[in-house]
Amino acid sequence: MKTKEVRSTFGMSSFLQRVSVAKGLALLTWGVMMFFMLPNAILSNQPMPKVFSCMALKSDLGQHWHEMSAHFNVGIFWVAFLLMVFCYTSIAYHVYRSYKRVQQESSVARRRSNRSIFSLLAVFVFCFVPYHVCRVPYTLSQSHKDDFSPYNRFILFQIKEATLFLSALNVCLDPVIYFFMCRTFRESLLQKMSSVNRENRRPSIGTGLSISNL
Repeated sequence: MKTKEVRSTFGMSSFLQRVSVAKGLALLTWGVMMFFMLPNAILSNQPMPKVFSCMALKSDLGQHWHEMSAHFNVGIFWVAFLLMVFCYTSIAYHVYRSYKRVQQESSVARRRSNRSIFSLLAVFVFCFVPYHVCRVPYTLSQSHKDDFSPYNRFILFQIKEATLFLSALNVCLDPVIYFFMCRTFRESLLQKMSSVNRENRRPSIGTGLSISNL
């Protein structure tokens, strides 16, 4: 029974690792996202109001489509987030079992592996979860203005902008994560920085002065 399960798992894994399957999944993902996002641009066909609002540029159908697509995107995020938590937790569990099975006294290596895994998850949570938490009430405040006071709409807008900044900050945090968690990347970066520093301190020809002394 276990042999059949192992074969089934191995077969599924090898199937998903095929290039054609990866291309098909990528095309499917882009197709679904374009299906939900493109009408948001097409249905923004109303004249510019005196008080600018993105939602005011949309027709009635565009407003309903915007709300539905926003909820769909948030749902996709939470599904991906739960899968990510499950996968990282499973990886940490299997790492722990592997060290325990071979009976190695390598608690430092195990802690380093777990720290790397959960650091990636923590950065993901810090950058993306706040935005997707506030996205639903912010979208509702745009499409159902009568249910929200002007002050609450203003606060939700400011929260949305701040959490959107956190999402963009993820791009800046990636090199920091690589520096602290990847020894090869850290050594390569430090080596390049030291070589650049030596070049800057090298005396310039004809003046006898180093660049740092100019």
